[in-house]
Amino acid sequence: MPTILVPGVLRAEAGGESHLTVAAEGSLRAVLDEIGARWPQLERRVRDEKGEVRRYVNVYVDGEDARRTGGQETAVSAGAEIQILPSVAGG
Repeated sequence: MPTILVPGVLRAEAGGESHLTVAAEGSLRAVLDEIGARWPQLERRVRDEKGEVRRYVNVYVDGEDARRTGGQETAVSAGAEIQILPSVAGG
């Protein structure tokens, strides 16, 4: 089962959890769909109204940037580790 690593800034939307386990696998889209069903507030921070990963959110599957490996069609295996990292602005 894939594991999602949730950064501190998004933990409130994930029920305070730093790690989430999902049953979905096969594609990043399937994983994000399950996140949407189980943690809808978290999904709203990750995907926009059209279902696309927000521009300022980076998603990594096993350390690889999903934008470079197929976007939401990136393959996700049963033991995959997925990191969700929103960009940090400031200066």
